[in-house]
Amino acid sequence: MAGLRPDQIVVDGRSVKVSNPDKVLYPEDGVTKADVVAHYRAVAEVMLPHLAGRPLTLLRHPEGIGEPGFFQKHAMDYFPDWIRIVRLPKSDGNTTEAIVCDDEASLVYLAAHAALEFHIRPCTVDDIDHPDRLVVDIDPPEGVPVATLRRIARLTRAVYAAIGLNPYLQATGGRGFHVVAPLDRTEDFSFVRSLAGDIAGLMAASEPDLLTVQQRIAKRGDRIFLDVNRNGRGQTFAAPYSLRARPGAGVAVPLEWSELGRATPAGHTIGRIRRRLARKADPWADMDDRATPAAEARERLDEVRTQVGMY
Repeated sequence: MAGLRPDQIVVDGRSVKVSNPDKVLYPEDGVTKADVVAHYRAVAEVMLPHLAGRPLTLLRHPEGIGEPGFFQKHAMDYFPDWIRIVRLPKSDGNTTEAIVCDDEASLVYLAAHAALEFHIRPCTVDDIDHPDRLVVDIDPPEGVPVATLRRIARLTRAVYAAIGLNPYLQATGGRGFHVVAPLDRTEDFSFVRSLAGDIAGLMAASEPDLLTVQQRIAKRGDRIFLDVNRNGRGQTFAAPYSLRARPGAGVAVPLEWSELGRATPAGHTIGRIRRRLARKADPWADMDDRATPAAEARERLDEVRTQVGMY
């Protein structure tokens, strides 16, 4: 583009300004805004299919992670008109705006405005009331050995498989793992949230000294929290290939189950992810092709719960 300034880049034919590209956003790691933008350009091809059509929640840190950040769900007045904004119905009968990122230019623009984390709803804007993902977030307190987290991820996988769900694994880039199953969108959020809750409840009952579904932090003790709140209407989980706004500049990365024995929750960082993408395809690429009905999983889960005396 003629007259392009040094702090501007062109993506998909659109000019995106990156103000203060040398601003350090991860002080302990020396990661700058330019590095963040470069990360999202590098992962765009594999990340965008997981963002497309989904309402976003952004975690922005304009002053870097050493200062308070803020979550953003709605568009700002200064957003260009090519950023996709969708008006969605709320459960109270009103409507709300949602940011949707369908292309690389939008991804880069948001990153250039210090959006470090991208969180997605487990549904798309074309069917906002019917989730196509079920998520169990394995959320440990400090000090839990990674071998224990791996074992609980495998347990989650086994329960999913036993009731007919297809389990997919993600290292969160933080403290734990996500185990996600694709759904065919035949049931609503209430149904799926209840299903996820009973999956977690079955697991917690099998290992009560290690696992909990207790919402109150003070009552969890040193147990691993099986968080199913991501399955609520309007809730989100970390998008694949999103950075995390914490020291280390970890990245949420989909994994093959065969990788779990060597994986750690924050083992992939902004400095390592490009090497991974150069040698490995996205393990979640076929997820939508393996979607299953939540109602069938509910029937099978109820059979298992009956067998173990949970009714």
